[in-house]
Amino acid sequence: MKRKMAVLLLVTVLISPRLAAAVSDEDFQVKSTRSIVNLCTAAADDPLHDKAIHFCHGYLVGAYAYYAAQASGPEGKRLVCFPDPPPTRNGAIAMFLEWAKTHPEYMDEAPVETEFRFLMQQWPCKK
Repeated sequence: MKRKMAVLLLVTVLISPRLAAAVSDEDFQVKSTRSIVNLCTAAADDPLHDKAIHFCHGYLVGAYAYYAAQASGPEGKRLVCFPDPPPTRNGAIAMFLEWAKTHPEYMDEAPVETEFRFLMQQWPCKK
């Protein structure tokens, strides 16, 4: 009986670090919405926390900045119209993450697609 407990304890100790670290190197490839959500919600004690949070913000803000630049041109089409005053960056990202968690059907889609699905639903432009 003691041997079974020792083996169980050893297996638990060996597996625990893998379960605790929510962020993986693969998440940084950002192939899915699940990856960006993992990066954006990295636990404070995750060894990749700082890199993950910075990457998350850079990805989401960068995608929006590209859209804003394209939409401001003479042929640009606005898809997202923030209220005045607009939400803060952190506030908008937090809202996106909450929305993404309630829409698991989009977790395997490209994160930029899901980001803009959220933005256009949350802050559509009136026609």
